[in-house]
Amino acid sequence: MQLVVARIGRAHGIKGEVTVEVRTDEPELRLAPGAVLATDPAATGPLTIATGRVHSGRLLLRFEGVTDRTGAEALRNTLLIAEVDPDELPEEEDEYYDHQLMDLDVVLADGTEVGRITEISHLPTQDLFVVERPDGSEVYVPFVSEIVTEIDLEEQRAVIDPPPGLIDDRAEIASSRDQDADA
Repeated sequence: MQLVVARIGRAHGIKGEVTVEVRTDEPELRLAPGAVLATDPAATGPLTIATGRVHSGRLLLRFEGVTDRTGAEALRNTLLIAEVDPDELPEEEDEYYDHQLMDLDVVLADGTEVGRITEISHLPTQDLFVVERPDGSEVYVPFVSEIVTEIDLEEQRAVIDPPPGLIDDRAEIASSRDQDADA
């Protein structure tokens, strides 16, 4: 099984280093010197990590064969993918790998269908589910316990309790306001 562990950012300096957006809880294991990682796009890799260091709170990596800024900049936005044992699960009860959450049905507590998780965006402050609705539109749901109240992997669903306005369409909101005004 493959797991996205990082996304390459911009080049840093002139010796081939790049900034990395870490997407794993185990960077010291998955992004250590000597690690060989598949890539997306596949034509960019595989890449072998030559060195790694933290600079101003950001992880910087250099890959074997990438020795200058031009080579480093060519890797920008490449996803780094590690092979993971399929039986390996996160250590904490409320931790999940992205592949476990992808394609989960998203429903309200009363069972009302919201959509399906199509992407997980890893932001500095929190993770965000990109949920495709049945009509093809997208809604963004912060992956925080106050909103995502349950992840049920057996039932393949995520139960959410969104605050007003998070998933409501503007048309639905306007319609409900009109109904309230008429009452």
